[in-house]
Amino acid sequence: MSSDLWSFSLSTYALPGVEPLCLRLQSTGASVCLLLCGAWLGRRGVICTEPRLQQLQAVANAWDTDVVQPLRTLRRQWKAASMADTELHTLREKVKTLELEAERILLLRLEQATQSWPQEGVTELSAWLEGVTAGAAHLDRDALHQLRVAVTGT
Repeated sequence: MSSDLWSFSLSTYALPGVEPLCLRLQSTGASVCLLLCGAWLGRRGVICTEPRLQQLQAVANAWDTDVVQPLRTLRRQWKAASMADTELHTLREKVKTLELEAERILLLRLEQATQSWPQEGVTELSAWLEGVTAGAAHLDRDALHQLRVAVTGT
């Protein structure tokens, strides 16, 4: 397992079925960055507590609202038109790259926020995944369960 959150996120997102599950959960209001952070913490044996969940939400919310979401919205708005417009397609790809960089920075900030949290050697993957998705408006519990299975391989 990768020791840093970014590497863990890349390898986890590349697992079979994880990308569509994350996107399904994102469509219900869950943050993919928080999901990946929760999976990372759960796999590392960090105990899930309400204050820790609140700290992660505080780190994620402002950056997600002010930086990631506007880039994602712009990229989505340009999708159809960019298929027939080469210049717009090029700009859309640059926005997509910026969106990914914004998510990488968010994951780095989340990792930094957790540096002092000890690894207790217990797996709390379910607790972390449930905790980081608690605010999702219409959480897809089946997708969340499938994500947990994909991450653990069981």
